[in-house]
Amino acid sequence: MPIISAPSLGSRFTQLVIAAGVLTIAAWLFVSSFGVPRQLHIPSLDIAPPVAAKPEKPPPTHATSPGEHPIDELIGRADVELVRLQQKEAHTLQDAARQYRERRGRQPPPGFDRWFSFAQNHSAVIVEEFFDRIYDDLNPFWGVEAKQMREHAITFEHQVKVRDGKVTVKSDDVKRPWMTLWQDMVASVFEGGGWLPDLDMPINVMDESRMVVESEEIEANMAKMRAGRRIVPANELKSKFHGLEDLDKIPPPPFDPQFRGEGPYWPLAVIGCPEGSPARKTFIETDFSTPPPLSPGHPKHSHHGYVQNWTLAKSPCENPDLQGMHGTFVEPLSIANTKRFFPLFGGSKLQMNNEILLPPAMYWTNDPFYSGGKGHGGSWNEKENKVIWRGSASGGRNKKENWTRFQRHRFISMVNATSVREAEHGQKPPNFILPSKEAYNLESYGATSANGSLGDWIQTWSDVATVWLECFPGNGSPRCPYTDHYFAIAKSMPMSEQYNYKYLPDIDGNSFSGRYRGFLGSTSLPIKATIYDEWHDSRLVPWKHFVPMDNTFMDIYGLMEYFIGNEEIGLAGHDDVAEKIAMEGKRWADKVLRTEDMSIYVFRLLLEYARLCDDSRDVLGWAE
Repeated sequence: MPIISAPSLGSRFTQLVIAAGVLTIAAWLFVSSFGVPRQLHIPSLDIAPPVAAKPEKPPPTHATSPGEHPIDELIGRADVELVRLQQKEAHTLQDAARQYRERRGRQPPPGFDRWFSFAQNHSAVIVEEFFDRIYDDLNPFWGVEAKQMREHAITFEHQVKVRDGKVTVKSDDVKRPWMTLWQDMVASVFEGGGWLPDLDMPINVMDESRMVVESEEIEANMAKMRAGRRIVPANELKSKFHGLEDLDKIPPPPFDPQFRGEGPYWPLAVIGCPEGSPARKTFIETDFSTPPPLSPGHPKHSHHGYVQNWTLAKSPCENPDLQGMHGTFVEPLSIANTKRFFPLFGGSKLQMNNEILLPPAMYWTNDPFYSGGKGHGGSWNEKENKVIWRGSASGGRNKKENWTRFQRHRFISMVNATSVREAEHGQKPPNFILPSKEAYNLESYGATSANGSLGDWIQTWSDVATVWLECFPGNGSPRCPYTDHYFAIAKSMPMSEQYNYKYLPDIDGNSFSGRYRGFLGSTSLPIKATIYDEWHDSRLVPWKHFVPMDNTFMDIYGLMEYFIGNEEIGLAGHDDVAEKIAMEGKRWADKVLRTEDMSIYVFRLLLEYARLCDDSRDVLGWAE
């Protein structure tokens, strides 16, 4: 997948203009975000990449003055957002506990002091909002009896278990490397000097999420959570977890989650969306043989066509057209879905899923396929000024009658010079449309033949191809009879080589992309499109640490024209801005996405989970 980097700010004048804008936006953001679940405001990219001017051509110039482009505004907002987060960092145990009580409405769990020391000893940036995902996932379990949670967990087929400080795995006879990696992740808490009570963690071993509970049930559970939430006085607190000896001696009857495998997936998933959300009211698609439902204008909820709210842009509940534009909903590789609510841990999920998120196992491995190895790329100026992407055309079961609806196929087509040239000349593409020129004010769109076309411009910066077309049913070949006319097969490229390019798009496959953490830690610039939530979402700021892209990919041309420009028409890009985002993203990832940070997250998560599984949970806690 391609990686995108961010440039440094240009002249002193540009810095002053942006600084003034940041101060203005800061006041607005402070008021608008106070007391509200944080949603990341993310713009997209529009105009002007860099140009190496030739003697016979006029020197390239920016298409807009500093601060005038929508992306400039979104970057300004992101700067303010990160400052706001950093100002909330806790440096003492007392400060961390105070912030916990203010944000969670409870006393911290027993062991909170050990957790804080563990985090401090590992040089962590401790911001309470970084752990919001834990409470989004666990809060509905306050509406489930602790005894029921324990009994459902201990009989599940795939588990990571903690007993007396030792971590083991219970699973079937199939070799499951992810289970071993999660076992090691939990064990790292003890190895780093931490501590955990006895507990059982049911694990989802599939790529796809498996649990969608009706939103009405979740909301009823949340109402119980809110009704029982209080700051328990210190003299009423209990500080010791109960063990699981009784269940170990006499296990309860096996719990049947009632997983079901019948699709399509969208009708199963949509019940998890809030009542009244667009997805609950939309028409359910069943015919995927036609081109995807795309509009030539701006994507919904965008800021002049660019992502301004990352949470909203990723949400299938708010963007029901995704049911016909993403393999997860068109035809996933496998379905094993349950509506029964029980603790189940996994590496990623959709907004409507109810798993408890862990850092993904592939983020814990040293396999260079996911990390790129020890190197993370050279200096920005040494990189190819191009977009690179290599991967299989995964995302589900793409067939002759539905392949045009799959996200990776669509992205590859949209940045393929030949397919775009054909679209420019009136040939209707099978799986995408071009945005209108007015939508993004693209200077490269509809240029005269003397200066090239949109397709000619794309050819100067796009190196995107699949290495395997993933036909269903498969024929053992990377090629595919029904898509051979549209896609060439390229050789695979190690991530370490992809880091030699400036821009790295990251597109969902069968679920989330396991390369994202590696991209963030590189010296290239990630461009991210996804419908999946991960553990780290609340600690990354779009437009500050990565470039967000809409799941329609309609903003890709505006993004690349903004960053790379178009030398043929004398349009300069914002290479310095790309470098700045890339470098700040890497520096931030090296602070908050380390393996140590994953251990710290798991430590905190499992203290909270163990409390929920304890019969004394309402009075179980820690206080000074």
